[in-house]
Amino acid sequence: MATHLRISKNCHFWYHLLLLVQATCAFCYQYKVGDLDSWNIPSSGNSKVYAKWAKHHVFKIGDSLFFLYPPSQDSVIQVTAQSYKSCNLKDPILTMDNGNSLFNITEAGDFYFISGEKGHCEKSQKVHVFVAGGNNSSSSSDNAVSPTANGPSSSSAAGPSAPNVFGSIPFQAPPSSSVKATFFFHILASCLGLSLFLNRTIW
Repeated sequence: MATHLRISKNCHFWYHLLLLVQATCAFCYQYKVGDLDSWNIPSSGNSKVYAKWAKHHVFKIGDSLFFLYPPSQDSVIQVTAQSYKSCNLKDPILTMDNGNSLFNITEAGDFYFISGEKGHCEKSQKVHVFVAGGNNSSSSSDNAVSPTANGPSSSSAAGPSAPNVFGSIPFQAPPSSSVKATFFFHILASCLGLSLFLNRTIW
């Protein structure tokens, strides 16, 4: 009987832990960069659209950034802070060029992205995303845009409109929280199965 009670309590613990993990995962979001028709050169009247967009979103680990663009006309590269400021296309950290580029945020810190096309970054096609965590704090002034200076975030602020999908849809690996949830689900199922077995055996 004592063994049965201990197992029931353990299952109770894993059950609540599973619910907590699932709740955490439910608050992860996929953001379309700039909320524009596509990742492209901003219009002259709204050149800071990407800085404003990043400023007014709170990003966290588990979220993802979605860049949509014609692969024959553009691309996305992740660069260092220095390359971001100077629009240096050489030696990028990461290159994405399939038209539907998904960047999964797996750690806190500053992330810098610019267009991989020559001349686009100089025309403000770049975005700096800060992800809070621990003692990290963004030191860049790129996103220092006044909250009252909201420009239009609709597709009218962008350049030429583009279709909703370019190239192949990227495969998004499940967030670590999803993996954990699956792991705990299996543990929970095993606990419940064992508990039912012992219950029938004891009684």
